Amino acid sequence: MSVVGVQGEERHDFTKEESRQIRRRSLRLLGSLLKPLRWQVAWTALVVTVSTGAQVAGPALIGYGVAEGLPALLDQDWLPLAWAGAAYLATAVVGALLVAVYIRQSARISQAILIDLRKRVFLHTQKLSLEFHESYTSGRIISRQTSDLDAIRELLDSGINQLVQGVLYMTFTAIALVALDWQSGLVLAVALVPLFVLTRWFQQRSQVLFRRSREASAKLIVHFVETMTGIRAVKAFRKEKRNEKEFGDLVEDYRDVNAKVIQVFGVYDPGLVFIGNVTVAMVLLWGGFRVVDGSLAIGFLLAAVLYTRRFFDPMEDMAMFYNSYQSAASALEKISGVLEERPSVPDPVRPVDLWSARGDIAFDDVEFAYTDDRVVLPAFDLAIPAGQTIALVGSTGAGKSTLAKLISRFYDPSRGAVRLDGVDLRDLHPKDLRRAIVMVTQEAYLFSGSVADNIALGKPDASFDEIVAAARAVGAHEFIEGLPNGYDTDVNKRGGRVSAGQRQLISFARAFLADPAVLILDEATSSLDIPSERAVQEGLTTLLADRTAVIIAHRLSTVAIADRVLVMEWGRIVEDGSPAELIGGEGRFARLHAAWRDSLV
Repeated sequence: MSVVGVQGEERHDFTKEESRQIRRRSLRLLGSLLKPLRWQVAWTALVVTVSTGAQVAGPALIGYGVAEGLPALLDQDWLPLAWAGAAYLATAVVGALLVAVYIRQSARISQAILIDLRKRVFLHTQKLSLEFHESYTSGRIISRQTSDLDAIRELLDSGINQLVQGVLYMTFTAIALVALDWQSGLVLAVALVPLFVLTRWFQQRSQVLFRRSREASAKLIVHFVETMTGIRAVKAFRKEKRNEKEFGDLVEDYRDVNAKVIQVFGVYDPGLVFIGNVTVAMVLLWGGFRVVDGSLAIGFLLAAVLYTRRFFDPMEDMAMFYNSYQSAASALEKISGVLEERPSVPDPVRPVDLWSARGDIAFDDVEFAYTDDRVVLPAFDLAIPAGQTIALVGSTGAGKSTLAKLISRFYDPSRGAVRLDGVDLRDLHPKDLRRAIVMVTQEAYLFSGSVADNIALGKPDASFDEIVAAARAVGAHEFIEGLPNGYDTDVNKRGGRVSAGQRQLISFARAFLADPAVLILDEATSSLDIPSERAVQEGLTTLLADRTAVIIAHRLSTVAIADRVLVMEWGRIVEDGSPAELIGGEGRFARLHAAWRDSLV
């Protein structure tokens, strides 16, 4: 399934065939979650069946006690009444104990399903390719892990209990009523007609509204996450007022759809009460006439009235279950859509091992296009010998970062092959690929934890001395020592905050410690000021030594350390040579260098 397919689930104008496919996909996911728990589910079903049967036996025992026990008591025979009382007490105790067992078992099953589902979503989204994450907003991913999983949790924690117990309770009650007095059962059967019409109306109306409610909730979360993530841009461009209006509109939409849901319940709940009360009245009236003519014992009339009343008791709970069910079904559809996604950069079926890479990079007749009509890199060949430092230069949108991402195998070429030491990257073992090729981007993301933890990301089993050595090599040791707790400083705590340039130095140390055969710096010095950039040049020289390096930079000062310069325009390499050769010429790079030199003056 494509990324567009998942994003398309935000709409609600599916064809019947699309809706069937989505339901089948959701059912497959649910089946895979339940399969490891099938024996626990079977045991739980048995427990709740026996428990419900014990609870339903109560009115029949009361009817027997009134019909048989009271007349016998008048004749000084207390045994029938005692038997009815003891049996009623026994069924109550058994029912209560089994309900306790059922609640514990259902809780274990629901938590096992939720843990499995949370892990699946987290692990699967990590495996998906960069293309997916660039198309699927972070707010929507967070919505899958939060509000959508919470909707499923609510269904599993209480909704399933309400459904199973309600269906069994109503079924057993109807059977008991027919067995006790078939004429009262016939009255109940007639009442099922308006009950079915009302319930069907409720299902159709609520199904649409609950789906809209989930969508409105997801939009709220997406807007909030994106606002908080981009809070610097919000402050810089004074977007608070616009955000207030946009968020206010989303809140209003969410409130309106929930108000309509409440209105539907406002019709359904009183309708249930009305139908239930009319049915009880009819059973009582019809039964009363038969008690008068002696064809029905008053005790059994009492039992029939109790059964009729109890038949309608679970209906409101089942309506609430339908509320939970609609929310959870919509959530499960979205989650199953994400889990159906397949990486556009799949792992090889038969991976080739490359334990020690030299760093030779070759592009063989490579073409790359995001879509058929959007070719970013027209067909080209390129060879980068091991140990050579390449600088990629060109205007924004020239294709520099795309070329670098092909080397890192964030994307696969649409045609041709990218090879490392003669091995197609699509065939290379993922561990060997990630060990051999490392990219440092301008974001220089730091994870929660200490500075040392963030540097050790490049080599998790590194010793503290190795971490310090990596920081010294790129010129980061001095500022790290100046932090409140040195290498143990938490980068997310007050006092542990580091500047953009310092984050970049930490990312350099991380890359140095990883010791890749191929290192890619994608605008990696863009966050550094001129003094910091000059200070890190020596560290960069150390970092790039004895390895293949590809540097993408707008600052031509960074290019000076390169052995070779590739100038790109419109996805094509238009110039190729050493910095000195290109500066001495009259091409694109010479003009860029002259403009940069004039800017310094």
